Amino acid sequence: AWGGKCPPTQTGGRERWSMVELKPGDLIEIFRSCYQHWAIYVGDGKVVHLAPPCKCPPSLKGEVSLSDRAFVKKDWLEDVVRKDRYRVNNKHDETHPPLPVSKIVRWAEELVGREMPYNLTSHNCEHFVMELRYGVAMSDQVGVTEAIAMGTVGVMGMAAAVIRSMAQRRKHRKE
Repeated sequence: AWGGKCPPTQTGGRERWSMVELKPGDLIEIFRSCYQHWAIYVGDGKVVHLAPPCKCPPSLKGEVSLSDRAFVKKDWLEDVVRKDRYRVNNKHDETHPPLPVSKIVRWAEELVGREMPYNLTSHNCEHFVMELRYGVAMSDQVGVTEAIAMGTVGVMGMAAAVIRSMAQRRKHRKE
């Protein structure tokens, strides 16, 4: 189910978005411009997610990290989502039975504040939440990221070959 901007509700003096379909332990897929950020819903409008070390404004938190370290944070879902689309995406429930909800939430809460290794292809925010829900760190974005990287390398190699060929032609014309 797609999440979006529902009517705000007042709870504890803090405005937040009404979460009709969210259940503790749900995986939240947030659609950023070039990638998906992932979080796990822990209840009461809050999520736990892996975020880069950042002294930047809240509007930039939860972005892809160029660092090899990240921090486990607990934030309001609306603050992590910002104006982006999001949805509940427990996509591996058919092939990997989820851990008990109490264990997922307890484990997520215990990790809040910890510094963790971060790597775009082996320890990213999707790996983090998948391990919390299923006990297995996995990411479908990795294949896409690697394909883009390989495509970029391939294009760069072809460009280098074309430039080399053009340089050789110029050299032969001058001779």
